[in-house]
Formats: sequence, structure tokens, C-alpha cells
Amino acid sequence: MKTKYVILVGDGMGDYPLASLEGRTPLEVSHTPAMTHLARIGEIGTVQTIPEGMEPGSDIANMALLGYDPAVYHTGRAPLEAASLGVHLGPADVAFRCNLVTLKQDDEGTERMEDYSAGHISTAEAHEIIGALQEACEGLPLKLYAGVSYRHVLVWSGGPTDLLTTPPHDILGEPTAGYKRVYDTTDVLRIFTQRCRDMLAQHPVNRRRRDVGLKQANAVWLWGQGKAPSMPSLQDLFGLRGVVISAVDLLKGLGIYAGLEPVHVPGATGYLDTNYAGKVDAALKALQDMDFAFVHVEAPDEASHEGSLTKKVQAIEDFDAKVVGPMVQGLAAYARCHVLVAGDHLTPLSVRTHVPDPSLYALFKGNVATALAEDEKIVFCETAARESRRHMESAVALFHRFVNAHHGS
Repeated sequence: MKTKYVILVGDGMGDYPLASLEGRTPLEVSHTPAMTHLARIGEIGTVQTIPEGMEPGSDIANMALLGYDPAVYHTGRAPLEAASLGVHLGPADVAFRCNLVTLKQDDEGTERMEDYSAGHISTAEAHEIIGALQEACEGLPLKLYAGVSYRHVLVWSGGPTDLLTTPPHDILGEPTAGYKRVYDTTDVLRIFTQRCRDMLAQHPVNRRRRDVGLKQANAVWLWGQGKAPSMPSLQDLFGLRGVVISAVDLLKGLGIYAGLEPVHVPGATGYLDTNYAGKVDAALKALQDMDFAFVHVEAPDEASHEGSLTKKVQAIEDFDAKVVGPMVQGLAAYARCHVLVAGDHLTPLSVRTHVPDPSLYALFKGNVATALAEDEKIVFCETAARESRRHMESAVALFHRFVNAHHGS
């Protein structure tokens, strides 16, 4: 029987020590028996998922965790999301991530970024809004495509790639004027974004949300632009056939470019209410015929962006109990498996955005049903990862270690 390969990503679950936790991290106070078990029967360590000089985004970190050097293959975040939506980018097309956001004026009249997700607007509401915003593209070289919740894609035929755009989750609470200047000084984007604001001000979805006290999607925010990348498949590189399972279009699109099959899981939301069991079932079913499954859970990262310790602990514990635990149980049916559990990057609650610090991982190779713990004192957390003194200089090198492939310099 062939070896099975599984990567389980808890997006942004790593953190800094918090004074409110007496110097511990959210991982250290969370109940994580499944990840701790893997660390004990395998190895735990740190990994530099963000190459020096690159932005600490999920696109870059997860590309590296899949074994692709971002310095070689990364062209932008939005082209990956476009692929997930079935959008084919021509040579001149530039894709932008298009967030539905909530902007708010403070008491002094300064507009600030209140929420990068418009209150985690539902996909159904978002699709109603995006349908209406198609009118904002009229007469412009733009096409708008609906995604999941607040995450959508805008494609500009013949657009520039060198605009200095900023992720909205990086500027929560900050004045928007300086960051919006790139749109205001680019005619096509200025016209589009202003049209959207005018239409959103009176949209029925926003009226309904306002009436029940929910945040309104009163603006769009464009960022992460780029052209289509050119990537060899994991099957060509390592002989791996597999699936990518995520609620997030970014991860599904990355998987598509890597030659993986994206699996749609009903009820997968990218938040605390996601369908964890459905993701596990889909992965284990795929492994009956394929070699590899990449399963991504967004919830810890979303909780971190919100600055909610309670939600982050819940997201970590749900990831452990509802994804890692059941996956390990399912893999007991195979004589040999390779399981990698990792955070793609740290998203500390204290800063509410991604940082380029080393992340942590646990790696096991063998038979999970018969493996014995090496060290019963280990707990899956940042401290144990550092104290192991096992550090991978790049996530690409970690992937090669994961698949037992030689990795050059």
C-alpha cells in the first residue's frame, strides 16, 4: 500500500506570549491533545515560512508549505483566488482581491477601516451585492467575480501590477486616506470604487443589516493584484496526486496551480462555523484513491484579525478536535503516512495581522496506530517548538523533508 501524505494547516494559529495569559500563548492555554500526540510520536520544530523581504501573507506562506519557492513562483494573491473561481487570466489580465469592507468616520470626521470583512458578511448577502456591483464595471476594462463571504475578485484587462495596494486587515482602525490614494490617482479604479460606494450606500442588503445592528458593506477594497503564475504540478515534481480542501479561494486556487483537485465542502465558511467534519470526510475519501491531501482551516487567523482571544482558543481547539484528531484516526488504516501539521504564519492577537516570524510545525512519518511517544512532556506550542532546536530555514525545505525529497540550496 502506498504512503499517504497529509498537510493540515491551522491558519495563523501561532502567536506571541500575552500578559493576560501570564506570559503564555493561545496555543499554550488551548487543549490540543491531537497535535500534541503528533509532536510526541514525531517531531516538533520551527519553520521560516516567509522568505526574507517578502510580505507575511497566507498566499506566500502556503505556497511555500506546498513546496514552491515564492521568490520564483509568486505573482500576487488575487490570481490564485481567480483560479478557484474558474476565472482564466489572459496574458494581459491583472486580478485584484476585492474585499467588501466597512469604513466608518470617527468623531473628528476621519474615515477609518472598521472591518475588513463587513462583519463576516454571509456569502448569500455578498453575492446579492456583487450582482448589483456589476453595473459599476460598465464602460471600464473590468470584470467582477463573486467569491465566498467578503472575498471577491476583480479582473482588469491590461491593468498594472505595480500599484502599492494594502491588505485591509493590516490597517484595522487606521485612517484610510493614505492607503486609498492609489485608487484615487488611478482613473479606472477611482471611477469603479466611487461607483461602488454610491451603490452600496442604498443597497437593500445594507439596509437590512443596518436595521438589525450588523456592520454594512459600504465600500470595496482592492489589493493583492497580479498576473497568472506558471507552476509545475506536484505530480510532475513529486509524483503526488491529491486534493486541496479549504473554504478560502486563495488556497483552492493555489492548489489548482499545483495540480491538485479542489474539493467543495458544503458549509465550509472560513470561520468558526465551518464544516470541519465535512473537510475531514472529504480528505479521507480522496485518500482512498489519491496520495495527498492539503487541508486548510482559516478560523484561527480570522479570530486573530478580530483580536479575540476567546475565539482564537476556540478555533485552535476546534482545529485539533475536529480536524487533526479525526484525520489521524482515519490514517490509522494505512501502514504508512506522512502527516504535517503547521501554522502558515503567526497572526498575533496583539497586532491583529500577520508577522514574518518563524511558525511552528509537527511532523510524523510512519504508522500512527503503532507509534509510541518519544517525550511525554512535549506540548504542541511555540515554546516547545523553539526548545526543540529543530529549525527549518524555509517551508520549501520542510516540504521536501515531508515527502522525503532532496532539497538543494
